[in-house]
Amino acid sequence: MSEIINNYKKIINQIENYKKEFSRTSRNPELIAVSKTFSSDKIQIIIDEGQRIFGENKVQEAQKKWTKLKSTNKGIELHLLGPLQSNKIKPALEIFDVIQTIDREKVVVKIKKHLDLNVTEKKHKFFIQVNTGNEEQKSGVKINEVEEFLEWCTKKINLNINGLMCIPPVNEEPSIHFNILRELCDRLGLVHSSMGMTIDFKAAIQFGATYLRIGSGIFGPRS
Repeated sequence: MSEIINNYKKIINQIENYKKEFSRTSRNPELIAVSKTFSSDKIQIIIDEGQRIFGENKVQEAQKKWTKLKSTNKGIELHLLGPLQSNKIKPALEIFDVIQTIDREKVVVKIKKHLDLNVTEKKHKFFIQVNTGNEEQKSGVKINEVEEFLEWCTKKINLNINGLMCIPPVNEEPSIHFNILRELCDRLGLVHSSMGMTIDFKAAIQFGATYLRIGSGIFGPRS
């Protein structure tokens, strides 16, 4: 268990050092501790260390772990980082505070309908997932379609889009894709860019990430 604490503190220190190293371009990113596949007791370890922002990939897994964790720990912000299926929208909005993988009109319409019918004090944030590598097998809006999709989401559907996220192709230099995403955010007037994982978060900080998604660097290898 102490290994998780050591890993967590090491990552926090690295982030702070990289923010100083790239002070001219850094946007002071926040850490999302990606807790997918890891148990509640391991998650609680870094909650006790002060971490409050977490990410999960699956709605059902998040419900099982975070319903209790959120009830016993105040100030948690939970991000959905995996694809959102249209039949999982209701539970997703109940457990998650931020959904980073908006990429289809069908999902946007269903989200807005659910929010309109279930008015609460909870203010969700939504990010558009951008397919910066234009990969056929990967989720996300193509680069040349992002502006039109954003305008449709915000002006026609009135959905609160706060930023963009991307997952670079595994065989390409990630900084190219981080630069694309940050420039898109700036051009479209969006504050947040979610990019960078355990293997490449240094470059993400350099290119202006506002959220870093780090899992194995904190919790260790996934089984």
